[in-house]
Amino acid sequence: MKSLLIIMTLVAFLSPDQEEARYTRARSQMVKSQIVARGISDPATLKAMNSVPRHLFVPPALVNSAYNDQPLPIGYNQTISQPFIVAYMTELSKPAKGKKALEIGTGSGYQAAVLAEIVDTVYTVEIVPELAREAASRLKVLGYGNVVARYGDGYRGWPEHSPFDIILVTAAADHIPGPLKEQLAEGGRLVMPVGNPATVQELMVLTKRKGKITEQRLEPVRFVPLRRLK
Repeated sequence: MKSLLIIMTLVAFLSPDQEEARYTRARSQMVKSQIVARGISDPATLKAMNSVPRHLFVPPALVNSAYNDQPLPIGYNQTISQPFIVAYMTELSKPAKGKKALEIGTGSGYQAAVLAEIVDTVYTVEIVPELAREAASRLKVLGYGNVVARYGDGYRGWPEHSPFDIILVTAAADHIPGPLKEQLAEGGRLVMPVGNPATVQELMVLTKRKGKITEQRLEPVRFVPLRRLK
């Protein structure tokens, strides 16, 4: 509840035109210098990155750093990913209207919000209960009614709502969980960092065609470890 009050206070504080314009300019500059300049070209992804108020998904003390080219801590040893990585993973997933997405690792809810600007429905799972509650409240306050968030073990996916056209995993493991492969729809794409969680991983894209999964290895990345419930 305290976090929700903080968000509502921020929303109220940012309502004056001058303050809102400052964040709009910062967001536009972020997209141009950090995202378009590095090769992201999908129009839907760029529009979403330009629309989602990233400053409302970071701790209040870090609001002025929200549009910087870096990940930021959000508490509980978790981070909100660098803007470019969010855009890159979104573009790789090939989002579009009519699609259903699963995100593993809700964090503050930013990646879920970006996806929600494009696809029909986003299901997102967070293993840290405090973050799960805060993200659910934040997304509701900000009007993302097409996001369904819950606390749980993302390794298991969300079988009740499968199959998914898109699965994004925002935490690293040394393998791709079998349940997530099983919950990928025909023609669907799964994007996940794979490798030693303590060092550098590779961003991988899995695509399911005619029941068979193909793998593509891409950029080196660094993500927090994918945690399991005991």
